[in-house]
Amino acid sequence: MIIKKFQANNETEAIMLAKEELGKDAIVMNIKTISPRGVYRLFRKPLVEVTAAIDDSINPNKYDKIVAPKKQSFPDIIYDEPLTSSQAEPEQGKETSAIEEKLNNLQNLLEKQMVEMEAAKETKEKAKAAGKNLACIQLIYNQLILNEVDEKYANQIISEIEGTLKNDSSMDKILSTIYQKIVLKLGQPMTINLNGSKPKYVFFIGPTGVGKTTTIAKIASKLMMEHKAKIAFLTSDTYRVAAVEQLRTYANILGIPMKIVYNKDEMEETRSEFADYDMIFVDTAGRSHRNKNQRDDIEGLIRIIPENEREIYLVLSATTKYRDLVSITEVYSEIVNYNLIFTKLDETNSVGNIFNIRMLTNAPLSYATFGQDVPDDIERIDPQSIAKQLLRGH
Repeated sequence: MIIKKFQANNETEAIMLAKEELGKDAIVMNIKTISPRGVYRLFRKPLVEVTAAIDDSINPNKYDKIVAPKKQSFPDIIYDEPLTSSQAEPEQGKETSAIEEKLNNLQNLLEKQMVEMEAAKETKEKAKAAGKNLACIQLIYNQLILNEVDEKYANQIISEIEGTLKNDSSMDKILSTIYQKIVLKLGQPMTINLNGSKPKYVFFIGPTGVGKTTTIAKIASKLMMEHKAKIAFLTSDTYRVAAVEQLRTYANILGIPMKIVYNKDEMEETRSEFADYDMIFVDTAGRSHRNKNQRDDIEGLIRIIPENEREIYLVLSATTKYRDLVSITEVYSEIVNYNLIFTKLDETNSVGNIFNIRMLTNAPLSYATFGQDVPDDIERIDPQSIAKQLLRGH
């Protein structure tokens, strides 16, 4: 018995190969489809394999006359007698296994190379995208520093947003994320309102020359016009005659009472005198924040009024050097909690100090002034406007 396998593109061609080699009496024993394995399935079509056999006793000379195909380059093999099925199959099996092993090794090598190439490509793309992000972030960081944001707070913003960005984030996306972060850090402004206990004492504290008196007049006139508030003025600034006269002038224009208080006892007396008023604005002396005795005088006046009946506003100039602002806020923070008013924004191109002091003190922002006109040149601080100014050039 002679058994051989034949492969072709289809069943008909495979059977024809079998008949041609083994003769018309060959018997088809098995037909199966062989699909290429691994990466070869992308490049090769399935083959049909036919297993055929012939009894060599039918035509003993048939097999001897079979000539090996011309395509073979290896020498013809001459057998003393035809191989039996038990001899042919192991030999073909060994040869097939060796070929399959080589193909599998090649497949594994190709697949490994493809994985490595994809990984390298992905790494390269990530590095390129990360480099683009870094360049955008660096530009924005430089702009914050140019607008006098302290390096510590600029770095804090960058570190907080870096982890939220995708590698392929656009410049607009990065800018928008930083803008939103700045707005959140600036927080919601806290301004004077008529709610709560009445009368409410509103203290204005701060160094000399920042514009406390003018700021008081601006806020008072707005509250009177917009809410019909009943307001009185007090001043403890007995060191500067000009400051007292300036406040008296504003009081006369607005048609409201004004009183000078020299000590804590006189402050206590005002509580009954102005009991039917909505608010009493207190203009304190613009004393040096380095002078402990002067600072204690202001603290003594403030503490006459119960905490739930008072509000304190620290008035600072946006033109003051940052390190001086740090000293001022630290000293006043030992007295009471306060809200922040910034004056003279019309005299500077930078609002970096507003952001810096907000971050340093965690005190709420409130008003900003930008001129001498009463009551026009004052507004509630707008965090969105501040954020935009910090992120753009002058």
